[in-house]
Amino acid sequence: MKTILIAEHKTDNRCHMREYLEADGFHAVIASNGDEALVTARAEKPDLILLDIMLPEMSGSDFFKTYRKESKKPIILLTTHRDKTGKVLGLELGADDYIAKPFAMKDLTARINAILHRMERPIAEPEFLSIGGIQLDFEDRSVKWFGRPTSLTPSEFDLLYILMSAPGKVFSRSELLIKLQGTTFEGVERTIDVHIRNLRTKIEPNPSEPIFIETVFGAGYKFHSE
Repeated sequence: MKTILIAEHKTDNRCHMREYLEADGFHAVIASNGDEALVTARAEKPDLILLDIMLPEMSGSDFFKTYRKESKKPIILLTTHRDKTGKVLGLELGADDYIAKPFAMKDLTARINAILHRMERPIAEPEFLSIGGIQLDFEDRSVKWFGRPTSLTPSEFDLLYILMSAPGKVFSRSELLIKLQGTTFEGVERTIDVHIRNLRTKIEPNPSEPIFIETVFGAGYKFHSE
């Protein structure tokens, strides 16, 4: 049974999500503020975290900065429709996805299941994938950049795999999001662009002049083919 941590400051929302997720077969644990969320995450080691970006005491962004140093477990932001700054900040800090309130629980569980499914290694995947000095290890989902370990979030790892699995192929932003999440949901261009920018800071010698992940203007992105 997968464990989901719900870090949400509103009691009604928190309890409703826990009841729904538990009815859907998850083990749900809850936290009402950032400090409690950090303690709970360390104790429960959840498979995925639902994080309200506006948490009291310790903000969602401060939680990110602390927890990302300890774990690469996937995080989905819970934001408001008006909180565009929070969405972008969360993605830049390493969130895997976001969903704007109010949302349908079936949409939330679809995103949760899509991310958790990606975390489980498909039988057809190779053990390693290596191109141009970048090596993906699917056994422990680790990345090496010219022999040096590089820390990626789950979504960054999967996005890099999608691009590397078909070098030279141009993927539109919509294609990439569908492959990551199973549907486009919302905020397609911004979400993918932020993930790509984060990836470039980790695998490109000069992120402002990328040599691995190339932008194809008006079309999308591709991984440079040797």
